[in-house]
Amino acid sequence: MMMTQTMRWFGPADPVALADIRQAGATEVVTALHEVPNGAVWSQEAIAARKAQIQEAGLGWTVVESLPVHEGIKTRTAAWDQLIDAYRQSLRNLAACGITVVTYNFMPLLDWTRTDLAWPLPSGARALRFDPIMVAAYDLHILRRPGARADYDPAVCDAADRALHAMDEAARFRLERTIIAGLPGSEEHFTSSEFLRCIETYAHVGASQLRANHVSFLEAVCPEADALGIRLVVHPDDPPFPIFGLPRVVSTEADVSDLFARVPNASNGLCFCTGSFGVRADNDLPGMVERLGERIGFLHLRSVQREPDGAFHEAEHLEGDADMPAVVAAVYALQQREGRSIPMRPDHGHQMLDDLNKHTNPGYSLLGRMRGLAELRGLERGIAQAARTFA
Repeated sequence: MMMTQTMRWFGPADPVALADIRQAGATEVVTALHEVPNGAVWSQEAIAARKAQIQEAGLGWTVVESLPVHEGIKTRTAAWDQLIDAYRQSLRNLAACGITVVTYNFMPLLDWTRTDLAWPLPSGARALRFDPIMVAAYDLHILRRPGARADYDPAVCDAADRALHAMDEAARFRLERTIIAGLPGSEEHFTSSEFLRCIETYAHVGASQLRANHVSFLEAVCPEADALGIRLVVHPDDPPFPIFGLPRVVSTEADVSDLFARVPNASNGLCFCTGSFGVRADNDLPGMVERLGERIGFLHLRSVQREPDGAFHEAEHLEGDADMPAVVAAVYALQQREGRSIPMRPDHGHQMLDDLNKHTNPGYSLLGRMRGLAELRGLERGIAQAARTFA
């Protein structure tokens, strides 16, 4: 068994066409109905139409990324019952169209967060980067979140003050838009004033309450997913630590193991993202594949380079701090052990070559991801060949 090679596609408006993805060597896409508002039901007709479009291009679609979890579910508001019913109905409609894996996340308000979308690399390519000093500068001086200064070390506050002072209005606006305007696949789009008001809705939702709300969500939807044969896979927090005073509860192996222990349903699974988990040096990526493997239903393979001050940037897929050969070897062994192919996509490629001259979705230009897919494909084939040779 080998990994199913996929690429993410953001629908008809994506500057990367389905034909491009097929030529890159993928056999499937992972996508979503991004045009449907959070909390609304995905109709079977709309799902079937999108799948037909994908199949006409010679590709498959069995993995959704993502079916968003409404903030009202995360905070357990009065509308919880209706939102859960809508989620269950969307699962039924997806199953009727042959979808078997549904990705979601339980991050409050913001999805994945970066502070620079075009950080120059020595090669001339551009990468995504997260700088905690820039986060603090935004939090303290642009968002002006009450009590924010108490969340940072004094040295970080001083550095953030200096960084903000050195930025002109254009740079400040760019930082604000980068953090809160919504990155590809993100579920919310804010102005700073809207973001601040939304943060207030989490004033009484700490980490323990968010974990409890996550468990309640899964207890409500997993029986339906079990019956439908759908694997719900949670994407880890990105970055895997609290930001802007908001809790994050899917950041470590212990977080995920606790979630599986509390909700043991077969449908309760994991989207194993080596980039998100890999930001933390205390996450043992190959070991996590070995220990959590039966729960892994989808793979995001990318590597980050951790920097000394807590910043990180997207590295080349086989470089950085993720031991990708060890990870893929563990995945290969898992697939042989369980007799199944796990869908994989190369995540967050560099903007490079001709894509430097094009409009692209940050992290999702074609050529950087195609390079990553080729490298990962070759790595897995080499591991498979070695396994046959030395068997």
